[in-house]
Parts: sequence; C-alpha cells; structure tokens
Amino acid sequence: MVQQLNAATLLALARAAQQQPRAGEPCECTRTPLDGWQSQPLSLDETLFEEVGTLMPEDDPEPTFSEYLPNKTTYWSADAPIAPRYFPYNRCGVWQCSLCARLYLRYVEGGGYFVDRRIRVVKAELIEDVPLSA
Repeated sequence: MVQQLNAATLLALARAAQQQPRAGEPCECTRTPLDGWQSQPLSLDETLFEEVGTLMPEDDPEPTFSEYLPNKTTYWSADAPIAPRYFPYNRCGVWQCSLCARLYLRYVEGGGYFVDRRIRVVKAELIEDVPLSA
C-alpha cells in the first residue's frame, strides 16, 4: 500500500528529492521535458519508477474536477501550481525515478474514446496547499 500524501508531505518529499546528488543532472527520465503536464512519452522507461505515494483522497471516491489555475496559468503551463486538493492532482500517484530521485505526478486522463497517461515533474516551489472553494 502506498502512502497517502497531502500538500505538506508532498512538499517534504519534493524538497528531499531536489537535494539528492543527481537531482540536477540529466537522466534517462529527463529526455523529454516534463515541466508541465504531458502525455507520457513512449520512450519513458517505466521500470525506473517506483510509486511512493498518492494524492487521491482515501475518503472520497470521486474527488473534485475543479482546477486551481491562478494568474492566467493553464493546465498545460510549466509554472501552474501543484494544488493537491484540485484536479488533476487529486487523482495522481507520486512516482520517483530510481536513478536521480526526481519526483513525478502521474494519472490517467480518460475521455469518451481515449485514455491518456499523463505525467509532470514535481517542483517544490510550485506546491500550494489551497483549500477547496465552497
């Protein structure tokens, strides 16, 4: 069973990952820039990743689809905040590269006739603990 994470625990993991010796170096996992949400590249070697946690709320089988996108950011923006209570973060697993220790968020986007595995690197400075709007 993976660890249930919130903004504080995700921030602690992200800071620790960013302090790892190889965190700033090129790695197999950085061939494609993943600063904003991307469809998971087919070239990404999934055997490099280990799931370390989840942002999916334990007690909420259908978390909100509301997004938190201040300052004219969009879903695809590299500088969009990572707000764990909001979509799509509230549907994400948190994965770590075994070579460089970078953290990634991953989830499956599903639409009428498609399924798209999406991935984004975690940057500590983008994590925000924003309460859900009523």
